[in-house]
Amino acid sequence: MRGAKSAKWVAMAAVVALGVTACGGGDDDSGDSKGSGQKGGTFRLGITEPVAIDPYNAQESEGTLVTDNLFTGLYEPTADGQVVPALATSKKVSADGKTWTFTIKPGTKFSNGEPVDAESFIRGWNRVAQKSAASDVAYHMAGIAGFADAQSGKSKTMSGLTAPAADTIQVKLSEPDFEFYIKTTHTVFSPVPKVAGDAKNKAYNTAPIGNGPFKMQGQWEHNKSITLVRNDSYGLTKAHLDKVQIDILNSANGSTLEYQGFESGQYDWARMPTPQLPAAKAKYDPQGEWLTVDTNGMNFLLPITDNGPLKTVQAREAVSYAIDRDAIIKGVFQGMQTKSTTILPPVFKDVYEKNLCTSCVKQDQAKAKQLAKEGGLKPGTTLELAYNTGAGHEEWMQAVKQQLESVLGLKVKSTAKPFAELLADQQKPSATGAYRFAWGADYPTPDNFLYPLLDTASINKDENGKVTGDNRGRYSNKEFDALLAKARGTADQAGRNALYKQAEKKALGDQALIPLWNRTQLRLVNTKKFADIKMDFHENPNLAELSLK
Repeated sequence: MRGAKSAKWVAMAAVVALGVTACGGGDDDSGDSKGSGQKGGTFRLGITEPVAIDPYNAQESEGTLVTDNLFTGLYEPTADGQVVPALATSKKVSADGKTWTFTIKPGTKFSNGEPVDAESFIRGWNRVAQKSAASDVAYHMAGIAGFADAQSGKSKTMSGLTAPAADTIQVKLSEPDFEFYIKTTHTVFSPVPKVAGDAKNKAYNTAPIGNGPFKMQGQWEHNKSITLVRNDSYGLTKAHLDKVQIDILNSANGSTLEYQGFESGQYDWARMPTPQLPAAKAKYDPQGEWLTVDTNGMNFLLPITDNGPLKTVQAREAVSYAIDRDAIIKGVFQGMQTKSTTILPPVFKDVYEKNLCTSCVKQDQAKAKQLAKEGGLKPGTTLELAYNTGAGHEEWMQAVKQQLESVLGLKVKSTAKPFAELLADQQKPSATGAYRFAWGADYPTPDNFLYPLLDTASINKDENGKVTGDNRGRYSNKEFDALLAKARGTADQAGRNALYKQAEKKALGDQALIPLWNRTQLRLVNTKKFADIKMDFHENPNLAELSLK
């Protein structure tokens, strides 16, 4: 998932100043709320404008916050990265890893009364895959037979999807994938009712009708607000909260407005600008209202590898060696982040290998200059460096800019844009330089970092050269692609992990991404009024589980 804006890209909570929701297992018929907390109450928070809240294109943390609570799929990720059944009551995979069969809980409904059955899942998946949808997240379905025909416009449905019975979904894949069921935790695999229509149905885009623990009250008031209310017809464990009030804040200073809103009592959950971190922690930690979580996310610079000054491996390595991560963590983040030397986050303990990125371990100015010379990155070269506004990235991006100019003699053009504009720029055929980039896992497997960010198939250029997949850096290496394909076709988990490690080493050998720091998310939470407030797998509040005290 893009950090704070993909798949995507998750906006960091903390930044600045230089000197699943588990909705209940498939066998839960009680319909009662979890825990002993009281029912009722309104939970309030602020976000910046989402890209989408309709499953066909929900992609960043803001959009996922809404979509994940409006819809329930086959499986859900827990906060600690376990995959548990939601509507799935069973799964079966063929010996060759190419055919999956799921049975779903009977009798559940969408909030408009339509049944949630196998056809509603197939309807939702085909709706995403169609060429006319132009979905940024459709690639999660790329393994399903017939996906390519749907994407090209040859067909409106994927041939690999069938419903042998009302409660049974059969999925045939074009290639083996023994982790396919894990991918179904992504909101793109949500079922939709018939009323959804096609993916560009604006009425549904702004007021999706789902089958999740909450439903829309009114419609998405763009750049203003989104309101969710408890879905009392929900087929699994019902939420405690009556309402979730989401204000959409100015993208230029969103984290500041969240922080001010928490201090004034307007919000119950908030990020904060980096300069305020020490004061905020000193005030709210003793009160039990400070939340620190090492998450499944990572922060990078995204180099454009097929155009501009960072086309060569040496140029990309030069940029990485020139960055003093330790100084930025100490001076900007007040020591509240940890340096990253990998693509995969430390939470993937079975595959994590520290210091794989040798250029990330310690700033080396002499090596940076030598590599820049070898890679054609001459002093005076203009380097575009872009980031999104409203999430507290200004100070650390300024620090990176100063270091690149000082060490390499580059002319760094630093540009701040609203997140939607930043994403659009990354997709353009003319994209160049490097972008602020973050990624939080959509589902708990290393494949969800390596495939969407680095596989050639995830570039997915359209006829105009626009990148529609999440491989915005345009990295392409056949050996890397082959390692991932082999991993997907390996039934043994240990065997898959070994291949993931090889693939990560290959990509870092090419400096396909420039790791910066692991993601530690910091939030202020209203524990005086609410119980059981936690951060879910997608770094959002666990709205379906928390309750009034």
